[in-house]
Amino acid sequence: MKDQPPIKLLFEPRSIAIIGCSTNPNKIGYKVLDNIIYSEYPGIIYGVNPKGGEILGQQLYKSIEEIDGDVDLATICIPAKFVFNAIQELASKNCKFLSIITSGFSEIGDIEEEQKIVRFARENGMRVLGPNIFGIFTSKSPMNATFGAKRIEHGGVAIVTQSGALGVAMIGKTETEGIGLSAIVSVGNKSDIGEADLIEYLITDDQTKVILLYIEGLKDGERLVQVLRRATKIKPIIIIKSGRSKRGAMAAASHTGSLAGEDNVFSDVMNQVGALRALSVQEALDWAKFVSIQTILPKGENAVIVTNGGGIGVLATDACEMYRVNLYDDQEVLKEIFGPVTPSFGSTKNPVDITGGASNEFYEQALQAAIDSDDIHSIICLGCETAIFNASQLSDVVSKKYIENKPSKPLIFSFFGGSDFEKGLFSLKGLGVPIFPDVYQAVSCLGAVYSNYRTLTYAEDYSRLAEPEVDIDVATIQEVINEVRKKGRLFLLVPEAMRVMEAAGIPMPKSYVAKNLEEAIQYAEEIGYPVVMKIVSKDIIHKSDAGGVALNLETREEVIDAYEAIMRSCLSYKPDAVIQGVELVTMIKMDEAIETIIGARIDATFGPTVMFGLGGIYVEVLKDVAFRAVPLTWRDANEMVKQIRSYPLLLGVRGEARKEIEGCVDVVMRLGKIIQSVRDISDIEINPLLIFEKGKGVLCVDARILLTPPQEEEVI
Repeated sequence: MKDQPPIKLLFEPRSIAIIGCSTNPNKIGYKVLDNIIYSEYPGIIYGVNPKGGEILGQQLYKSIEEIDGDVDLATICIPAKFVFNAIQELASKNCKFLSIITSGFSEIGDIEEEQKIVRFARENGMRVLGPNIFGIFTSKSPMNATFGAKRIEHGGVAIVTQSGALGVAMIGKTETEGIGLSAIVSVGNKSDIGEADLIEYLITDDQTKVILLYIEGLKDGERLVQVLRRATKIKPIIIIKSGRSKRGAMAAASHTGSLAGEDNVFSDVMNQVGALRALSVQEALDWAKFVSIQTILPKGENAVIVTNGGGIGVLATDACEMYRVNLYDDQEVLKEIFGPVTPSFGSTKNPVDITGGASNEFYEQALQAAIDSDDIHSIICLGCETAIFNASQLSDVVSKKYIENKPSKPLIFSFFGGSDFEKGLFSLKGLGVPIFPDVYQAVSCLGAVYSNYRTLTYAEDYSRLAEPEVDIDVATIQEVINEVRKKGRLFLLVPEAMRVMEAAGIPMPKSYVAKNLEEAIQYAEEIGYPVVMKIVSKDIIHKSDAGGVALNLETREEVIDAYEAIMRSCLSYKPDAVIQGVELVTMIKMDEAIETIIGARIDATFGPTVMFGLGGIYVEVLKDVAFRAVPLTWRDANEMVKQIRSYPLLLGVRGEARKEIEGCVDVVMRLGKIIQSVRDISDIEINPLLIFEKGKGVLCVDARILLTPPQEEEVI
């Protein structure tokens, strides 16, 4: 296999070949050549058409063989059945990148042909973009090798899109929104080049200020996470992802698997790596525009709302909570700042209400006070049209406080009114002012800036804690796994799972496995009453469903009765079950602890991931869980624990003491280390992990471990 070319040559090719140039202006081959010429691409252009001749002033080659130089980028616009032969010929021209616009491959089920193309390309030092794409535009060259719009405004936003049709539409939409592009790349089927490859170039491109991704599905989520961890510390990355939970019930034997809906994991992992997930194309474009022009980051978290209407101020307050914009609430400081510029019947509380009688002078004074104050780090300026404050006065305020003198902190506007007001908003927006007719649009943009601010603020911690010290005995864990594999099982029995927990340093109550009734009695008395009894069988994974659990056994007689009842129930539940015995363990006083669940698994998209949530028998009903990709930092684990809705229970409610949160975070880290280090394990689940009062620790009461299926040996 030849060395692979640097991705830079995809964006900055020295020569382009268009395979399938057409004399018909309605054909893709004609459009691509026309766009390349119009973009004033400075490199060499090779147009290929079997008839030869000339198109758009370009001399055409009758075949690829006639090309008299090397090709950095080949844009392929011919029918699918001819593509592979063309690629074979391009290999002789030292071609570096293939932009396959042609459709008719894996998207219609022809995976084999697509794989054959990628395999040949890689063997001959070529990379594949697509197939099934609209092409690539970059302002760096400049080069518009797409069949989209001919004219593309240059700017600081780079778009990578999996959808060709949506991507072409976004070229037009960005123009209407006043958003300039540094690049737009269609990835289509992602047979070879994916988002991660493109991001690695775009973060080095000085023309790109923000990267926007539209994703429908991921092929190598684990690598994307690795790239995003670095990239978001350099430039803001906004993601739109379509599609909801497609794999929610993939692993029926594991709560972690059944709870790991694709979209749940995606959202949490993107949040973990610092990417900004938008819910709509419009929201993503709003964010991209604001973040690209907002070159000055806030110096802190204190935001203030200035408004002439109480209602719109309340709406903005709600939006601030939704988008994690922290409103400054030091009443004394706010009164000192805004008292001199607020009417006596107004309010200096946040939102600062300068009242419906406010003119442009009131707005100018209030905004200047906010801009001048070191205690205020960002400003949300709101208003409703009144007889006193009209479209003309709005224009005066914005011109003086944003256009003529750029503020030294983030400032965003939202105003609501009639047709003249709307026209004024549209006109100001065209001048690059971040102004919106809806407060939620405005606040969401500021929320995006703050998310990016927090990512950059935490960057040093993430770098320092990228490989935290978590001491587990990997050798012993692997030894246990090897023993289980020799027995032909893909899951661990209780004693085996407990050995893994012990090797990982995870606290467990004292327990024994009894093979008969006499041993059950002996172990119960050795542990001390009360005890819990649980079935141990490779054929019964969900013990409670089979009647395989008995709690709070306080006497010898109760142990005997429970043993016999468990055996009857389990054999009735699954008559052919092979029963190894029963586990005896100390009965924990559950009213003194909170049940949580901690899981780790090899996710189909992101590889090693961990889960934390409220545990117990209702876990799949409540679904109060959070996910993260591995490797973890301590901050990752802490934030995952804090993310669940039930987190206040761990802090202590109704006079209860704070729980051992630190011990819980430690177990999350240890499970993450196991799933990262021992790839034979596909799923680990502790349910419940009991969290006691602070200082009294945590206990793993039950652990379930599943193994990956054996890999078939390659036949040579």
